[in-house]
Amino acid sequence: MPGLDQALAGVTRWLDTNLLIDTVRVTAVATGEPVLNPDTGQLEYPSGEVLYEGDGAVIPAVGGTDRTVAPDQTQPWPRQYRYSYILLTPLTAPIPPEGALVEVVSVHDPARAALIGRSWLAVDTGQASTVEVIRRTYLDQNRAPGGPP
Repeated sequence: MPGLDQALAGVTRWLDTNLLIDTVRVTAVATGEPVLNPDTGQLEYPSGEVLYEGDGAVIPAVGGTDRTVAPDQTQPWPRQYRYSYILLTPLTAPIPPEGALVEVVSVHDPARAALIGRSWLAVDTGQASTVEVIRRTYLDQNRAPGGPP
């Protein structure tokens, strides 16, 4: 629908200019076994292919805590919460696959620097639509920094 796309072009430009102002990196799931780093004594996972690095934003999903990992409160361990987030990227960015690792590389405001170093996992393939102004991908926070959960 060319008429609708033209009407939404201004919205897309505004979002790209005013919302997608941080730098995010989307990395494919790495394949291969972890390798022992003799210097640190830690297992290190191989790096996956960088699918996208560019403008984007990571925001909390509405509702914040959507579910808990431990389904029963009578379990002998504390409940773990999963916090849902949404990755926003321009329409020109590739659609992230399920399981992709998402990181915030740089932020527009130093007060938001706490996001740098955190990572999230794409819980499903990024959403796509016949009428779009921004790409949305649902994320879970990654509980295992630097590697698969």
